[in-house]
Amino acid sequence: MKIVLFFLMSFGSLMAIELAQVPTQVVIEGKNGGNVNGKPWDSSMLKGKIYTVFYVDPDEKDLNNPLADALKARKFDRKKVNSVAIINLAATWIPNVILETMLKKKQKKFPDTIYVKDKKKVLVNAWKLADDNSDILIFDRQGKLIYKKFGKVSDAEIKKVIKLIEKNL
Repeated sequence: MKIVLFFLMSFGSLMAIELAQVPTQVVIEGKNGGNVNGKPWDSSMLKGKIYTVFYVDPDEKDLNNPLADALKARKFDRKKVNSVAIINLAATWIPNVILETMLKKKQKKFPDTIYVKDKKKVLVNAWKLADDNSDILIFDRQGKLIYKKFGKVSDAEIKKVIKLIEKNL
């Protein structure tokens, strides 16, 4: 029994998203969600620019606003730095219809940000992200993970994140 448990735990850790690695490709589409515009979202698009991914439970949507505000204030060139907001719709009691309407409004207000719906916790399961939380993932231009944080990013960490992005430009 211990051997089976060891292999299961080892296999699970192989699928977890790791620093300095390009994560396993994940596509969110159809009944699982996708881009707000209805098209599939493919994690392989996280290349060519530095991408900050906010994977958020709608109940925790304001937790990392200070980081989002700091990134916005820095006014990075959108040809080099971009953001993706992936909403974990399965992590809340709020009806999807309401959340999807809100996301469409946000997409119009912030057209440079890519908004994605994850209706079935696809990334929680595929990349072993923290569920019911606000997760931050930053990828370099090659698609390698250079930063991850599950939960609130402190003020000191925000400064480090800005420097990390600048360093990778």
